[in-house]
Amino acid sequence: MGTVYISTDDAFIGKTDERLRVRAQKETLLDVPLIKVDGVVILGRATVSPAALIELLERKIPLSFMTGTGRFLGRLEPELNKNIFVRSAQWQAAGETPQSVHAVQGFIRGKLKNYRSMLLRSQREGITGLEAGITRLEQAIHPINQTSIIDSLRGLEGAGSAAYFTHFGQLIRNGDFTFKTRNRRPPTDPVNALLSFGYALLLHDVQGAINIVGFDPYLGYLHTQRYGRPSLALDLLEEFRPLVVDAMVLSALNRKALSPEDFSTESLSHAVSLTDEGRRKFLRLYEQKKQSKFKHPVMGKQCTYQEAFEIQTRLLAKYLMGETEQYPPLILK
Repeated sequence: MGTVYISTDDAFIGKTDERLRVRAQKETLLDVPLIKVDGVVILGRATVSPAALIELLERKIPLSFMTGTGRFLGRLEPELNKNIFVRSAQWQAAGETPQSVHAVQGFIRGKLKNYRSMLLRSQREGITGLEAGITRLEQAIHPINQTSIIDSLRGLEGAGSAAYFTHFGQLIRNGDFTFKTRNRRPPTDPVNALLSFGYALLLHDVQGAINIVGFDPYLGYLHTQRYGRPSLALDLLEEFRPLVVDAMVLSALNRKALSPEDFSTESLSHAVSLTDEGRRKFLRLYEQKKQSKFKHPVMGKQCTYQEAFEIQTRLLAKYLMGETEQYPPLILK
């Protein structure tokens, strides 16, 4: 089952025996064994019974609250993992240390190489005009290992991301949708609305993996510390953006799994968001993507993306604790 997404306003989430039950207007929307639930995400308004809250905490199942458009509001977490040694190593690496620089190099290298793979794959599929973006990405990737200042590494990440999104619109083979530039807070076109919503869901999943392993999600290396910002979750999220969200969004649009009717525009702010039906479609597609399998290049075995979130987090923990010599980002070709 994986993550349960509840997007019906005024739904009631309760517990019956060993099952999670969601009801709205006397209708049962979901009835699933709790053993199959990895996380719960509420989008919009819902009521959670005390019994269900206690059960989620005891089973260490995270509960996240988001607006209907995917803006993160808060999260109910089980007791913090007792592995103080992971957090100690994380804090010792804080600042401009060799460990933090190496981790940032890995996060950025993983993200930009996966961006490059997306463009190269699209080029092999017959999309033309991508050469300039591929070249600019390679120019950003090449100096990463020789760059030991984190601010300079952030500059390489920014240059590579700009090159990728300059060509992202060319990857969309559906005349109903266009993409000119990345925009957010709020997104003002359907493609940006999908990307922003997908990244918010991805953050929920990556932060869940971080809590399982025992890290402090608020102390990161690539993303600076800011009150309430889960910086380490945002760090680890980077290499998964193209692999999970971007790939899923492009597939959904190119296969016409979503249509313009699945979006609405707010009259004053011009913010674009998914309709209720569009959101349900998107959540199904996202969950399917998370459960799809691939061969992990480091572990050498099949795993799902859901499992890979925790695998990558544990690989980072091993590196920071001195059990391995490097952190290997997840890079797929």
